[in-house]
Amino acid sequence: MKPIAQEFIRNFCIVAHIDHGKSTLADRLMDETGAVSERDKQEQLLDTMDLERERGITIKAQTVRMTYEAKDGNTYLLNLIDTPGHVDFSYEVSRSLSACEGAVLVVDAAQGIEAQTLANTYLAIDADLEIIPVVNKIDLPSADPDRVAQEIEDVVGLDAADVIPVSAKSGHGMVELLEAIVEKVPPPTGSPDAPTRALVFDAWFDTYVGAVMLVRVMEGRLKKRERVRFMIKGTEREATNLSVLMPGSVDVDELGAGEVGAVVAGVKTLSDVMIGDTITSLSNPAKEPLPGFQLVKPMVFSGLYPVDAEDYEDLKASLEKLKINDSSFSYEPETSMALGFGFRCGFLGFLHAEIIQERLEREYLLNLITTAPTVRYRVVPKTGDPFEIESPAALPDSNEIQEIQEPVVLATIHVPSDYLGQVLGLCQERRGIQKDMAVHGTRVQVRYLLPLNEIVTDFHDKLKSATRGYGSFDYELDGYYPAQLVKLDILVNGDSVDALSLIVHRDYSQSKGADLARKLKEFIPRQQFAVAIQAAVGAKIIARTTVKALRKNVTAKCYGGDISRKRKLLEKQKAGKKRMKMVGSVEIPQEAFLAALKLGD
Repeated sequence: MKPIAQEFIRNFCIVAHIDHGKSTLADRLMDETGAVSERDKQEQLLDTMDLERERGITIKAQTVRMTYEAKDGNTYLLNLIDTPGHVDFSYEVSRSLSACEGAVLVVDAAQGIEAQTLANTYLAIDADLEIIPVVNKIDLPSADPDRVAQEIEDVVGLDAADVIPVSAKSGHGMVELLEAIVEKVPPPTGSPDAPTRALVFDAWFDTYVGAVMLVRVMEGRLKKRERVRFMIKGTEREATNLSVLMPGSVDVDELGAGEVGAVVAGVKTLSDVMIGDTITSLSNPAKEPLPGFQLVKPMVFSGLYPVDAEDYEDLKASLEKLKINDSSFSYEPETSMALGFGFRCGFLGFLHAEIIQERLEREYLLNLITTAPTVRYRVVPKTGDPFEIESPAALPDSNEIQEIQEPVVLATIHVPSDYLGQVLGLCQERRGIQKDMAVHGTRVQVRYLLPLNEIVTDFHDKLKSATRGYGSFDYELDGYYPAQLVKLDILVNGDSVDALSLIVHRDYSQSKGADLARKLKEFIPRQQFAVAIQAAVGAKIIARTTVKALRKNVTAKCYGGDISRKRKLLEKQKAGKKRMKMVGSVEIPQEAFLAALKLGD
């Protein structure tokens, strides 16, 4: 495959809110350019994971190379990067943007601009990309492309006259879109003769060849079989294979400046590859690495433990492989009195945590227990420097703490005006502070300061229920604010279960404790003795419930006669149960840990 002149290369991505038709639009563009044969065609071709297909969402950014013969008679090489739309995967979006010169902004013709549309558009503007606005789904009965085009002008500031109406389902408007990409997206800059610098913007693990790195060559050229250096890691390797994704992998001998392709360099472990690293060739080395991306900090933490302790090593190996593929995820070993050996994992959000757990269970066939998610708190002790904690178990004694600060996010919520009341009520209930509100036609944009702890489990679900699916929200960290927080411990039979501890606001500790104790009562099986479930803050018990003992009717054979005979048997039974309680231990099933997640249900 011959290298193509730089002026005929266009690198672009598609950004949009979840469910606005990015993946379907990518399918139609591939159809229009003949990238996929009739035999290989399928819906959402770039969504390769089973999970993506089941949930109808894009989780991993995917890349495809297409050739297009434009009306000016030239053949152009188009590198398309399909990005996720969900708030938890915005890190994938920011990485993809760094490999592009242009972005196609897709907005649903019926729903209009949503929270994630704005968030991803601002990411594209910050990356200095040329933005091509597109209104999709114009064939829907409820579509109003003119209103949405005007909304794009009012909210984003792009001219309504430049908005291209398309239908990704029928293929209407694809030629106009491809022509706009060729015309408006600038060709890549960077001399092919300069020292080689290629940006690693994604990687995944292949069982046969190890880590496969997706790179965008910014300057110079990468050749097959040459020695390369990872500039940040400082390791040297041989580029054993270069390929481009069309969307199947096609081997090439060289990747020129401006091209996007996959590099295999015998990297077997995660420690040798880093997303955002720069690859340079030893024959024409660069002095400075490319500016990478801002490293993301996980926002949500949860413990992952194997149900069977023998699976610990398998879990460790699986987490390593998954981390190559998803660098926004972090993990470190931890132990729990109740659950044994496991890992404390950091995620970008609750959906991200759910997806990781499901991928571990499906792709690596593991059986896992997940603890209740927590966020990273900052503790200011009475003596010494402030420090951050990721689990309730790490919280010191209340006598040593001056204050606890919690992460607060600035949430942008888009909602039809009919449902505004419910949304304001939901935010107030979650300790939110309203910042501002703006009306765009029939939709309202509200901005709230919300504690991350309050939105991490079920806020998204509650918002969707309150707005019948029409509400959307996006958030960014605003900072750490002091709050009246306490550690809520759960005691089963007098023993603290560390995996069920939570950090909650003092005002809600009583109700949360009572809810959790009541919920656990449903899941803890009855024993031969009564089991007390208590919620405590410090030494103070704030809620209690009891799982009644299984009782054998010892007085069944006594009929008539003296009452003292029955009393004697009952006393004997009571003493036996007391002894049993001292030696008996209560096994807590996994459902009990999951119950802690779904307190509001």
